[in-house]
Amino acid sequence: MGKQVKQDVESAEMARLPIDGMHAAFPPASPVVEATLALLHQSVRRKLAAHIAAGGKGFDDFVFAQTDSAQDCGISQADVAAVEAALLESGHRFDWSAAISLAERPEIYKGGSGGADAVTFDHPDAITAPADAEGRTLCGQGDNVVRHNANITGTARYIRSNERVLAWLADGVPAGTIAIIDDSGGTLTAPILEQFAGVLCAGGTVRSHLGILSREYGIPCFMNSKLSGIADGDTVCMEASAAPRTTEDYQSGTDRTGRVWKLAGEQ
Repeated sequence: MGKQVKQDVESAEMARLPIDGMHAAFPPASPVVEATLALLHQSVRRKLAAHIAAGGKGFDDFVFAQTDSAQDCGISQADVAAVEAALLESGHRFDWSAAISLAERPEIYKGGSGGADAVTFDHPDAITAPADAEGRTLCGQGDNVVRHNANITGTARYIRSNERVLAWLADGVPAGTIAIIDDSGGTLTAPILEQFAGVLCAGGTVRSHLGILSREYGIPCFMNSKLSGIADGDTVCMEASAAPRTTEDYQSGTDRTGRVWKLAGEQ
C-alpha cells in the first residue's frame, strides 16, 4: 500500500495539470506574473501530492474536495517574499505609483537610487520639442478635464509627501502653484486643492476623483499627464484652453491632449 501511495504522489508531481496551460494562449507575461504563476503552480502541486497521499483519488477530487488541505493552497507571506527576492536578484525593479513607496523602499523600485525627491516624471511617451520662438520648451501633455478660456502659467511643485501638504495646510500654498501629483484619487491633496493654480496628475482619467474635484473647484487640470524635464520650481504653462478629452475619446482611442511647456529663463 505504501509503495502505491508513493507512486501516486510521484505521478501527481510529474503529471501535467490543467493549471499548467492556463496562460498558454496569451502573450508572454511580465516577470512579476511569471514568478507569481510559478509560485501558484508549485503550491498546487505540493497540496495535490499531500491530498493523494492522504487517500485522494486525483486532480478532480482535489479540486472539489471540501477539506482544509484542498481549499488552502498554502501560499504564505514567506513564499511571496521569496518571489520578490528572486525578482530583485534577477535585476528586476518594480514600477511605482505613489512616491511614499519609493521613499520607504527605494532599492526595489525603478529610479529609486536617489529617493522620491530626486525623481521627476520623465515619461517615455511625453511629447517634447526644443524651445520655440517664444522660449517655450514642450515638456509633455495630458488629458484636459475642462476647457478654460486661457492657458495657465505657474510654478511647478511636486506634491509627494504628507509633510509638504501639512506645511502648506498651515502656512498656505505658494501663489501660482501648479501641482504635479502622483495619485489620481486626490486623497493626499484634497485639503489644499482649492489653492492650486493648476494640477498635472500622472495617473487617472478625466473621470477620476481628482479630475472631478478640480473641475468643481474650477481649477485647470490634466489627468494622465506624460511629462519630461520638469523640475520642482520650474515655470510651466498648461494649455488649459485645449479641448477636453471625453468619454467617447477614451472608448474610441482618440488621442486628445493639452500641451505643457517649460518657459525659458524663468524659475
